[in-house]
Amino acid sequence: MAIGLNSTNLANAMLNGIRGTSFSIAATWIQLHTGDPSSTGTANPSAVTIRNSASFAAATASAGSSSIALAAAPASWTMTASETISSISVWTASSAGLPLWTANLTVQKTVASGDTLTLNTCGLSLAPLAV
Repeated sequence: MAIGLNSTNLANAMLNGIRGTSFSIAATWIQLHTGDPSSTGTANPSAVTIRNSASFAAATASAGSSSIALAAAPASWTMTASETISSISVWTASSAGLPLWTANLTVQKTVASGDTLTLNTCGLSLAPLAV
């Protein structure tokens, strides 16, 4: 399974920041998936192809990890097909853009056409930290 940080667009960019390369992400967008999104974030997309914007709070550190979490109202999607949503991918744009990371949902969600799926939490943690 290719779940985790995209090596080129996020992991390498963060590490290159240590050597003085400028790095920032202006916005993030979340896409739904029915299976492993792959390292490119393009495999197994949901029938709902709309990516919803997501904003994250400032990073916090505790218990040996540093993390970010959703800061704004949760993203929700109106489903257009019956399917089981198992994963998400996080992107730099609402279409095209660069994939940043992929994650499995804690619990897969089976939906029907017309249902509203709401993503209540979404975060990213880096560990271990020397605290």
